[in-house]
Amino acid sequence: MCGADGGRMKIPTVHRTARLRPAAAVVVLVPLLALSAACGRADGAREDGSGAIASVPDEPAAQRPSGTQDRAGDGGDKGSTTAGKSAYYDAQLEYVRCMRTKAGVKDFPDPRLSGYLDWSKINEIRDPNGDGSDTKGGRNGVCAEKMLAADELSPPRDKQKDYESMLAHATCMRDNGVSAFANPTLSGGGVMPGGEPDPMNPRIDERTPSYQRARTACESKLLEGLDGMQ
Repeated sequence: MCGADGGRMKIPTVHRTARLRPAAAVVVLVPLLALSAACGRADGAREDGSGAIASVPDEPAAQRPSGTQDRAGDGGDKGSTTAGKSAYYDAQLEYVRCMRTKAGVKDFPDPRLSGYLDWSKINEIRDPNGDGSDTKGGRNGVCAEKMLAADELSPPRDKQKDYESMLAHATCMRDNGVSAFANPTLSGGGVMPGGEPDPMNPRIDERTPSYQRARTACESKLLEGLDGMQ
């Protein structure tokens, strides 16, 4: 959004924890990895023509509304940082409980102590022939509100490191036989995960043994918190 003086207006960002799939019954309302809208031109760095890794410019921290709690990495004291992490974990736990009860996924795993969902365990209980609702807020979005509430408390991340991690993962997936796996992209100072290059006409079948082998071989390339992103 543009302000009256032509500058950029910061908008709140939300960190997604689930993969996007066109067949999902749940409408997820927020973009991945806290993207921000660019005003006029996109001033976030991208890969140049040589394929070199671009850098994400640092952005000033957005001013928090009065009365909100400090989040990890916002520059608060140690006590507020700990409280922020605890709030994120507690919110994720509420989402997990909702998935077990209202969504009916009784084996949905607890979040890690960091608050991030444990996708290595989630992938074990997913229905490979399902529509994805068993991992993204439940059928008809019954737990979507709690999922988004947890996302809003997710700790800030280093966008440059996230980009490099996802780029290494995408390269590894192609090297292991998933040739259509797309690179992540940088836009407006944010990171858009890679993976399926054409969500409207999917080219990657995640149910195949070859895809499962590639995912296992490349999972270590993703930083914690990114393992459900692409």
